[in-house]
This record gives sequence, C-alpha cells and structure tokens, in this order.
Amino acid sequence: MTTLLVASTGGHLAELYDLKPRLGLGDDCVWATFDSPQSRSLLDGHEVIHVPPATTRDALGTLRDLLAARRVLRGGRFTRVVSTGASVAMSFFVPASRHGLACHYIESATRTAGPSLTGRLVSRVPRTRLYTQHLDWADDRWRYGGTVFDGYQASRRVTPRPVSRIVVALGTHGRFGFPRLLARLVEVVPPEAEVLWQVGATRIPRMPAGARPHVPYAEMQQAMREADVVVTHAGVGSALAAMRAGHRAVFVPRRRSHREHVDDHQVELARQLDRRQLVRHREADAVTVEDLAEAASWTVAATGAVAPFEWTELA
Repeated sequence: MTTLLVASTGGHLAELYDLKPRLGLGDDCVWATFDSPQSRSLLDGHEVIHVPPATTRDALGTLRDLLAARRVLRGGRFTRVVSTGASVAMSFFVPASRHGLACHYIESATRTAGPSLTGRLVSRVPRTRLYTQHLDWADDRWRYGGTVFDGYQASRRVTPRPVSRIVVALGTHGRFGFPRLLARLVEVVPPEAEVLWQVGATRIPRMPAGARPHVPYAEMQQAMREADVVVTHAGVGSALAAMRAGHRAVFVPRRRSHREHVDDHQVELARQLDRRQLVRHREADAVTVEDLAEAASWTVAATGAVAPFEWTELA
C-alpha cells in the first residue's frame, strides 16, 4: 500500500515529516512537495516528486498543482493520500477522490479555533477523513488525533547561559515581511552577540549586517543547535525547528492588522505553546534583552514517549 504524502514547504512539510513516524505508514511512501532548500535537505534519501509552488491564496498555483496531481495519480501506484496542507492538498485530493483513493487531511497545528480555508474546502471532497490537532474544536467530522507538539517538554537549565549566539528566523514567505520584529531586534540585540539573521522578504531602512533572505535547512539546524537563544515568527515549522534544537524560542506572532499575514492564526498558537512553556510568547514591539536571557535559561527536549497519531482508514 503506497502512500503519497503531500505538503507545501515550510511549516506544513515540517509537521507532516514529524507526524509521519506516528502514523505507522512504514517505508512505502512517496513525498509530493515544492522544490526548496528545506525539502531537499529534510527529504534527502526519500523518493520525492516536485510539484509547482503555490503561495497563500494562489489560484493559479493551485491550478498548476491540480494538473501535476492528475499526472502523478494517473498510473494507479498510490492507494491513499495524506496531507497537512496547504492549497496543494486540495489540488491532490480532488483527483485522488475521483480515482477512489482514501484521502486524509491533518489540519495544521496553527489552526487552534477551527479549520483553515483549505480545511473547509477539502472537507467537501468525498472519501476524505479529517483530523484536528486541537481537542477544543474536534467534532463528529473533525477527529482529534494528537498534536505535533506532543512529546516535547521544557525545563529550566541548572546553569543559565549567556546570550552570545542568537538565531533570528523570520520565515521565508515571499509575500509577507515582518519589519516590526526585525526593527525591534536591531534595537535590543546586544552588539557583541553573534547573530544569524534569516529575514525572508523583510526589509527595513537599517538592515542588520549579514542579513540573508534564506538559509539552507541544514545550516539553520546546525546554527540553532549551537545558539544560546532562538527568536522566530510564530510558525509551526519554526517552533519545531527550535524545539528539535533544544530551545524554548522567543516566539513572536505576525499580526493581520500590520499586513504581516492573511489572518491572526499565529497569535493563538503562540499563546497555547507559551501556556505549555514550549515557547516564550512576546509581541513584536515588546521584545526585550531580558526576554532573550530568559529564553536562554530554558531547554526543550523530546520525552521519548509519544502516542501514535489517531487516524483511521476508510471503511
């Protein structure tokens, strides 16, 4: 039974990659995602089908992916499709359903109050099973399966660490910058600190020296492992990357009112993870050097006891 794993790059791909061992799928899997430094590094050694990239609310990109999905599914190799989104899920689920394949959609952990636009659309596709990572809005249609953050636990360090090496990760979305946070960090980061600045599309008049739009996935992971503190926008992929590297990141949500994203889904995620002490939630205009020191005094580790994700095959 060959499974096709479908996800956009970024947080969606990071979630599906981390959830896969908990799905019990075995090794007979193929990935379909966009061609990016993240996907090439993360999926090295796996069979990968690259499909055209589609960004947020990108109708043309979604159509290109639909055409690609038809070609991929035409040979009858796959028996089911599993996706964490975003729009590429819809592109694959429509032809997959018509071919009689089981479709499983796991809504992103960022969606704390209800499904995303993609989730609402795929819920109308026949032969689709729906899963949420938040028990609060589970119902007869959306089954709670667990969360990608299960199995991580934070604790205070016995000996506090000085803040001498910092990783700043603002995401790589091409449409949305985060100038409020970058401008604030330029003000508060100690001048003697060694900083890796990954700024994506963000531009401000006073750009920090060495700022880079993109940092290769492997390099970012290594930098996070060696850092004293990580500061990141409140995306799932960034949170997971920081946790895997042992950090309770300073986690700053983008705000729709500042045109930093299409909605405020990052805000509630930041609050929830802060309540679990897995991140230190701060607003962009309020980050301080004390926040950096406090985050550096914590560590995050995998507990090693993670329950399988609860999902079911179609009857």
